[in-house]
Amino acid sequence: MDIVIVCAVIASLFLVIGAAEPLASRLRLPFTVILAILGILIGLAATFFLRTDLTDALNPVAEAILGLPIRSNVFLYVFLPTLLFQATLGMNLRRMLDDWVPIMVLAVVAVVVATLSVGYALSWVSTLPLAACLLIGAIVSTTDPSAVVSIFRSISAPRRLSRIIEGESLLNDAAAIALFGLFMGFVMLGMPEPELGAALRQFPVLIAGGAISGWLAARGAIWLMTLFSAHELAIISVSVALPYLAYIGSEQIIGASGVIAVVAAGLTLNLAGPGRVPPQAWNYLGEVWNLLAHWAGALIFILAALLIPRLLEGVRFSDFILIGVIVIAALAARAVVLFGLLPLLTLLRLSPHVERPYRTAILWGGLRGAVTLALALAVTESLRVPVEVKRLVGILATGFTLFTLLVQGTTLRSVIGRLGLDRLSPIDEAMSRQVVAVALQTVREDVARTTEDYALTHEVVRSEAKAFGERLEKAVRDTEAADDILDRDRITLGLIALAGFERDMILARVRERTISARMAEQTLLDADRLIEGARTGGRSGYQRAARRSVAYGRGFRVAGLLHRRVGLSGPLVRLTADRFERLLSQRLTLRDLDAFIEGRIRRIHGRRVAELLLELLGRRIEMVETALDGLRLQYPGYAEELERRFIRRTALRFEEREYTAIREDGLIGAEVYTTLMQDLSARRALAEGRPPLDFAMRRFELVRQFPLFADLDDKTARRLGRALKHQYVDAGNIVLRKDGVVKGVFFIASGAVELESAGQTWRLGRGEMFGQIAILMKHARRAEVRAIAPTTLLVLDQARFRSLLKRSASLRAAVRSSAEKRGIDPDALLSDKPADP
Repeated sequence: MDIVIVCAVIASLFLVIGAAEPLASRLRLPFTVILAILGILIGLAATFFLRTDLTDALNPVAEAILGLPIRSNVFLYVFLPTLLFQATLGMNLRRMLDDWVPIMVLAVVAVVVATLSVGYALSWVSTLPLAACLLIGAIVSTTDPSAVVSIFRSISAPRRLSRIIEGESLLNDAAAIALFGLFMGFVMLGMPEPELGAALRQFPVLIAGGAISGWLAARGAIWLMTLFSAHELAIISVSVALPYLAYIGSEQIIGASGVIAVVAAGLTLNLAGPGRVPPQAWNYLGEVWNLLAHWAGALIFILAALLIPRLLEGVRFSDFILIGVIVIAALAARAVVLFGLLPLLTLLRLSPHVERPYRTAILWGGLRGAVTLALALAVTESLRVPVEVKRLVGILATGFTLFTLLVQGTTLRSVIGRLGLDRLSPIDEAMSRQVVAVALQTVREDVARTTEDYALTHEVVRSEAKAFGERLEKAVRDTEAADDILDRDRITLGLIALAGFERDMILARVRERTISARMAEQTLLDADRLIEGARTGGRSGYQRAARRSVAYGRGFRVAGLLHRRVGLSGPLVRLTADRFERLLSQRLTLRDLDAFIEGRIRRIHGRRVAELLLELLGRRIEMVETALDGLRLQYPGYAEELERRFIRRTALRFEEREYTAIREDGLIGAEVYTTLMQDLSARRALAEGRPPLDFAMRRFELVRQFPLFADLDDKTARRLGRALKHQYVDAGNIVLRKDGVVKGVFFIASGAVELESAGQTWRLGRGEMFGQIAILMKHARRAEVRAIAPTTLLVLDQARFRSLLKRSASLRAAVRSSAEKRGIDPDALLSDKPADP
């Protein structure tokens, strides 16, 4: 085939792709549906011109179109890794974890149910062997999100709905292709009745092998990116190689799922990349991958559509009945999972609630696309598959794909409209009205100043001011007409706006490099949860999200368990250092939110709402300060090191700004500017490094770290180390209650506690003790002690404590000091008379 003609055809396809997007927007149809229609028309036109006697002038072009090297491997090895990898890079993974149960149910369970449902339904109504029927079921069980998500974004559908569908489609490709490989093997071996138990037992092996290989490939790529951190193009080149090497290595070397390998590699890079790759290079990498995925997605659709006329050759009337059976079986299987299994899991508190309109949209939005056609093409290309099976696989898979695209795809927008998912909630409508009113008032003031500055014609200004004033008055009337909005809803609106502004501030700080890229994702996730919490739960939802942002999660408990039981400190060190930086970033952002409340929210929602928001903000700041105090007490000096790091990075940002301003003023040339920026980048790389945090503990060394035991000799210190008992307490748990019996003295090895007695509160950190007052004093006032950080305590029984108190002057001095702080006579406390039992 002439390479010139091939290049011309491919270039023409890019023109078709360019024209399809505005055409889809004008016709209000999904972009992929337009591509599929155009591809079918091009394929039909090429076939027509080759078979007609009207003209031979277009025959070379038609031959080039129909002779394009479109094989299943082109889709699976060239286009699919690009689409999967970009999808994982663009996902907010931590938000998806909130809905991981419904996503996994739809991505794995729904695929298996659809495969079995379609397979057994076909085996009952056709003469195909069961293995071939299950193969068709696996082929049609994978969904394509591109058409659905594009519709959702165009009509501002709920973000959660888009996240669920994107997460499902990302993972169900892997599940469907893994099942396809299993049943394809049975068909080629001529096994009409496959052993489903053996097939399903192989399924986890394919998944696990792909996940491990993808993770290893991503870790290697991240290591290379770190080495090439000063070269953006090198970083992007490594990222382009990653999905293909992961896919090929997993498929050809390990024999596992290449799709899972690509997904695992993308997830790993998504989570670890922002902290290891410079922010500018990471943003550039995302833009490049968005473009690559757009081209790959468009080409895979239009090339797959070119095959549809060929795949439908020889279609019979009975085939339409089988297509109808597949449609009914696939929709029924999806409905059972969505309306049967998911509500059951919610009832058992194993899954978050998914609203009924969401489930209906997900049901009708299960469109099939290029992956289904590519798998069907792989079957038709195989020489080991019977001819009749190949014919039916091509026709049934293609027919079902056309049904989902041309019927479900074209009606999905109206279905979403009927479900009310394209309309703003009453709260959002109220917010939009108030925002318009305030914005127009600000614009009017700005326009008035502009007309004065430029001395515009008085008549023009007056006519335009009149028209603008009428619009402003209408907006004010609409807002006043909505005065029936409850104060509770106004508070919700204010909290949503406050959390949104907090998110914008975080993004600005990341661009300025005041907040590190490593912390950007975590802090943005916290802001997103605040927005979602306020939107769904109002004030209480916002407060729950705020508490969650400073709480110790399951990861801390697992890391603490590894540290205590196995001696593996790395995860706990990393999580603790992350928590330090995260809390400092939160404090940095929260301190500036009061100006937004006073300046913006007060104007929109009034004084009462603003005052309440200031009160809630004050509580959040107090929570963050308490959490920081706990860490400072636990690890003295580390917070100060992080604050010094923040000051150094801020100074570098100011320095960069000055160099840029001087360069723009023409005071220095490009050579000098480049040299200065290179030196600045080198110093910034050093400033990005986080100070080490080390809290490994050994009994003897730990005892020696306590100032209380500074005067003990080595023999006594070792004996004391053997007598001390370890006790670990999670943050928020009570160590001692006011009505409890104190049987020993507690020494804080790591962590921090809050002691409350007689209306007063003290915070104690590493190296301090509590419980001694209750043991030594008659009629001691009981205190409640609560851990404010994961805390490791060393407990000494009261008999050994009294014996040690007689030997150690340092311990007596500490007891005396603590008694004086609490207004207790230290001489009475340290007398030799024993306390009442």
